[in-house]
Order: sequence, then structure tokens, then C-alpha cells
Amino acid sequence: MTLLQALAYFLTEALVSLRRSWKVSLLAIATITVSLAVGGGVLLAASGVAQRIESWRRDARVVVYLRPGAPAAQRDDLEARLREAPWAAAVEEVGPEQAAERFRRAFPSLADLVTGSGAPLPASFELTPVPGSPPGALDGWTAEIARHPVVEAVEDDRRWLGELEAMVAVIRGGGLVLGSVLLGAAVFTIASVVRLTAFLYQEEIAVMRLVGATEFFIRGPFYTEGMLQGLLGGGAAAATLGAAYRLAADAAADSLAAWLVSGAPFGWREAGFLLAIGAAAGLVGAAVSLSREELGREPGPDAGATAPPAA
Repeated sequence: MTLLQALAYFLTEALVSLRRSWKVSLLAIATITVSLAVGGGVLLAASGVAQRIESWRRDARVVVYLRPGAPAAQRDDLEARLREAPWAAAVEEVGPEQAAERFRRAFPSLADLVTGSGAPLPASFELTPVPGSPPGALDGWTAEIARHPVVEAVEDDRRWLGELEAMVAVIRGGGLVLGSVLLGAAVFTIASVVRLTAFLYQEEIAVMRLVGATEFFIRGPFYTEGMLQGLLGGGAAAATLGAAYRLAADAAADSLAAWLVSGAPFGWREAGFLLAIGAAAGLVGAAVSLSREELGREPGPDAGATAPPAA
């Protein structure tokens, strides 16, 4: 029998076994679907937020907010000091209406907060730092600028972006831990299903050994069954995450949360990654299960003997 014929035999037997024990197989598939969907979903959302943060970092500014009704002479003095700073690549004055328009474009779902009469946002000067300037290098200078008579507050965008990145890193780590725990549970479930299937086929396996079947030929269908369960679970998880990403992308215009988490795309590469993890988990589960089983071997002459009672 050629390798291709053997693989076709493995697949046929695995499909027959899945159909016969579809209830327990469905449990294994559901377990791996949940593990990959939850872990992958957390990582996908964290990657989406990280992409948004990276785009914000490219446009990071040091924003100097002005007190309402500040005298023109003091405003001019502040602007001159900002433009003379060695780490200022550019300085732009932003009026209240311009700030409100920027806010509406950046956060469409919150546009009502800055709609109406009056000036809901203060005027400001936006300083673009020289590329490569670390946030800490401007601490002393921003503290000095904050004491200027017309300054209401000074905010360095890169500082809160760094805090967001730390939070995303924690979420990503939690997602990895949670996904690993759930994936371990999925591997255990697949191992249990394959072990049960192997027990049900003990007589057939014993006959195969009598006629000289190799270990590869005997174990192959069980390995294939585990891989199929993993592939089905990975495919279901990929479909679930793909649908969730589409929903988030469609709602991005009206929801800040959806806009944040849809920053990283979910495509064929990500789906293939889930399929590969699912197949690997199924194969590991089958291998772990069968490594503890002497498939179809008759017990030795002393297997049923019991130790003599102690005197």
C-alpha cells in the first residue's frame, strides 16, 4: 500500500469514527472552538488597539491649553517661547472651533458632546516634538511652560499613549494565558475522545496486529481523527472571529469601542493560523492519548495475577 493510499484510508476511518461518536466529537470540537475564539479574540482586539495607538503616536503632540480670555501680548509671548524650544519641530495654534471639528472627526460617536453654542473646547498651541524625543526629556520644560500666566494645562500625548500601550500589553498577556489554559483543556478533551475511540476498536486493532499491521497503520486513523477535530474547531473559531471582525468594522463609524478593536485586520493569514493551531492541538491530543495505550495488545500471562495477601 502506497503512502497516498494509507492517508486515504486514515481519512476514511477517521470520518467514520467521527460519524459514529459524533456527540463526544462535537464536545471536543466545541471545546477547541471556544478556546481559540476566546484567546484569538482577545489577541485580535489587543492588536487592533495597538494599531490605533501606533497611528496616534505618529501624530503625537504636546498640547498647551490656554486660559479663556488670555491677553494677546501674553499669548504672543507664550507662542514665541514654544517656537524657540529646541525640540519643537512645529507649533500650530488651534482655535476652539477647529478643536471641536477635530474631535468630531476622530470620535464620531461622541460628536454630540461638542455640538452646540459656545466654545466647548479651549484654544491651544500644539507642539510637534522632534522625532525621537523621549517623553521624559520634556518634563522640566513642560513644567516651566505650565507656570506661564495664560496656560491652563499642558498635556504630552506620548505619556498617556505609553500608559495605553502598557495596558494593551497586560491584556495581550492575559489573553495568551487564558487561551493557553483553554487550549490545554481542548487538548485534554480530544485526548479523552481519541482514547475512548481506541478502546471501542480494541478487537479490530488486535486483528490488525495478528495480520502484521504496523504501528503507523494502526495509529494513523486516530491521529487523523484528532487532527480533523482540531481543524473543525479551528475553522469554527476562524468563522466566529471573522464575523465578529466584520461586525466591528461595520460599526466602527458609530462606536468608539468597535473602531478601536477593528484596527488589526482579520484575513486569510489569521484564519490559517487558527486552523494550524487547531490541527496541532488535535494531533497533540491524539498523540498524548495513544502514548498511554497499548492498542490491541493482549495482556501478558501475569497481567491478571494478584499479589498474595500479606502474612
